[in-house]
Amino acid sequence: MRLTPEEMRARKRRNIWIASALVAFIVLVFATTVLRLQQNQAAERALERAVATSQP
Repeated sequence: MRLTPEEMRARKRRNIWIASALVAFIVLVFATTVLRLQQNQAAERALERAVATSQP
């Protein structure tokens, strides 16, 4: 089955959009993970300080 040049261009455009969406999703997941790790580290440090200051 041969595709016409117009169908090839449409396929290429579609593939670029799919790849772009996939990259955007990966960046979103990575950014969310990094932000959550930072929040957890900050909470852990705050807890350690609270425990250290409450000890006699």
